[in-house]
Amino acid sequence: MRGVIFDMDGVLVLSEPFIAEAAIRMFAEKGFTVREEEFRPFIGMGEDRFIGGVAERRGIALDSARDKARTYEIYDEIIRGQLRPTAGAVDFIRACRSRGLKLAVASGADRVKVDANLRELGVPRSGFDAVIDGDDVTRKKPAPDIFLAACRALALSAVECLVVEDALSGVQSAKAAGARCLALTTSFEARALTAAGADWTAPDLAHVPAEALDW
Repeated sequence: MRGVIFDMDGVLVLSEPFIAEAAIRMFAEKGFTVREEEFRPFIGMGEDRFIGGVAERRGIALDSARDKARTYEIYDEIIRGQLRPTAGAVDFIRACRSRGLKLAVASGADRVKVDANLRELGVPRSGFDAVIDGDDVTRKKPAPDIFLAACRALALSAVECLVVEDALSGVQSAKAAGARCLALTTSFEARALTAAGADWTAPDLAHVPAEALDW
């Protein structure tokens, strides 16, 4: 292993409740009441699908660009001073650095959200060797494109990289790219993540199995 590629939401920060709340408020402004659990099937697929999937199931017409932009405006307001790193995230990043590993973020979220999350995390883009976001790829997870793009940015092959994910679609994406995958149980149960292809599971980055790093 020569590199670690982190998903963002549910891995470095627990932002899913915040983006769901922002989307709920956006839909409310349009006159619709939606519930947080309606977004669950679309976790990890990027905000176009996260918002659009719920709209499709409900038969709600969206102006995709405008309504997503409004959701991000609300999101940026509600996370300030509230969004926190996941347990062990900052220490795990430091531990990977101490091993001489290259580090990347590969998030299906749009750049505006990734930058907001990194701001609240307190780790700038420069703290990683590469940051790939949803604006950089056309095909979203579970397609492997975003992790392949991260590998290229790190000048590594996928077989040299560990992907850290929390979503089923993200695990599938990592495995399709040819990487090994550590899945955190922040969004889905270990059994489901293993069935999706995860090589290891952990509750958070403070409790990573030793074998996930020692290969």
